[in-house]
Amino acid sequence: MVLPAPMPRPTDIFVEQHQDRLLEELKDFLRIPSISTLPEHQPDIAAAARFVAESLSRAGLQNVEIIPTAGNPLVYGDWLHAPGKPTVLCYGHYDVQPPDPLELWHSPPFQPAVHDGNIYARGSSDDKGQMYMHIKAVEALRAVHGGQLPLNLKFLIEGEEEIGGASISKFVAENPAKLRADVALVSDTQLYAEGLPTLCIGLRGLVYMELEATGPDRDLHSGLYGGVAPNPIHGLMELLGRCKDASGSIRIPGMYDDVAPPAAVERESWKRLPFNDAEFLRKEVGATELTGEAGFSVLERVWARPTMEIHGVAGGFTGAGSKTVIPSKAVAKVSFRLVPNQDPEKILKLFRDFLQFNAPHGVKFELRVLSAAPAVLVDPAHPAIRIAAEAFSDMLGKPTVLTRNGGSIPVVGDFAKHLGVPTILMGFGLPDDGLHSPNEKYRLGNYYTGIMTIAHFFEQLGERYGAMAG
Repeated sequence: MVLPAPMPRPTDIFVEQHQDRLLEELKDFLRIPSISTLPEHQPDIAAAARFVAESLSRAGLQNVEIIPTAGNPLVYGDWLHAPGKPTVLCYGHYDVQPPDPLELWHSPPFQPAVHDGNIYARGSSDDKGQMYMHIKAVEALRAVHGGQLPLNLKFLIEGEEEIGGASISKFVAENPAKLRADVALVSDTQLYAEGLPTLCIGLRGLVYMELEATGPDRDLHSGLYGGVAPNPIHGLMELLGRCKDASGSIRIPGMYDDVAPPAAVERESWKRLPFNDAEFLRKEVGATELTGEAGFSVLERVWARPTMEIHGVAGGFTGAGSKTVIPSKAVAKVSFRLVPNQDPEKILKLFRDFLQFNAPHGVKFELRVLSAAPAVLVDPAHPAIRIAAEAFSDMLGKPTVLTRNGGSIPVVGDFAKHLGVPTILMGFGLPDDGLHSPNEKYRLGNYYTGIMTIAHFFEQLGERYGAMAG
């Protein structure tokens, strides 16, 4: 079903008239290599925080501050002059993933390039381009409303999302009064398909770990000691190999005990999505076949089932030439993705027990938890979700679909736990944007439409939320 095309709104006209400037500002933002995981980019992290703070101030936000933390700074701003209207807490992140491997980029990752209707740069879709839409929506609204806004707004932007978000998690827990709101808004997700308005109502949780194996107290000559000295790489591979069976099911006892299956209404909505297993394999996965738990659809496996993945293994000698050693240590990066009702602490205990029981002889293991967050599921009947769905449909001319996302945005769980507010996940990325990969892109049409849609949503929420929530 295609809905009638709406008449242009004043904010739509503002965006259309200022497209060139809005694009140049985004390019300036994308030129900052704010890579949070690499210490040498700390000056760039500081520059990105300043850019966000200055952008908030120019858009008319007040009380703008760069908040130091034990890690990377947070940026806060607000506008609270709409008595009786709801308050929205807008979240985003200014940090980005490393661009490696550089040789696979068609253009330098921090020199934004526009072609084929896309802007190519690291962070264009995740999340600078999407977060910047919120700020520009405020600018558009104030421009057409005589400097006023139709509701109250708070912004909290972080610089550690790509490395776990520890600082913002601590800040949210310690500052519930400062961040009090009726609903949060995050644009760090995707449209299910181009032109299809999509609200994500569920995110998987995450437990991200580092597992270190230790054998001998130093590297040993494999000719002199091979056959008697425990090899930590072998031990690590053996232990991790026991965690999953050939069909992809996790073999850690208790892993599936608390898994909440998707409701019937969700299953039915997923069946109506324009999804094709073969197309998903060819266009998005790029492998020879899909794997995973038997008896579950692809969408169930990526949205509603827990997973265990190994992200990297290091140990021993991997340089050019030969060096026949039995290494002293080996390490693996491992994660669990969790679904609603699963408790990260319980899962960690189950995994620790499994490691202790299954550890190969002669190898010691140390598990370090790098980040943990529960899964989140938002009630689709919440008034703000319903208003957001209608605003999205107004802009894109199609009914809004409700999906889940297999990824994790830890702060969404923090907002639910410490502020008691639901989060609207209104993203404008596309499945082929290449997040965390070479040639990351963002559709320029989605950038402009996103600004218009968020502005329209703010107007509708300010006008209708009180009556619907009351």
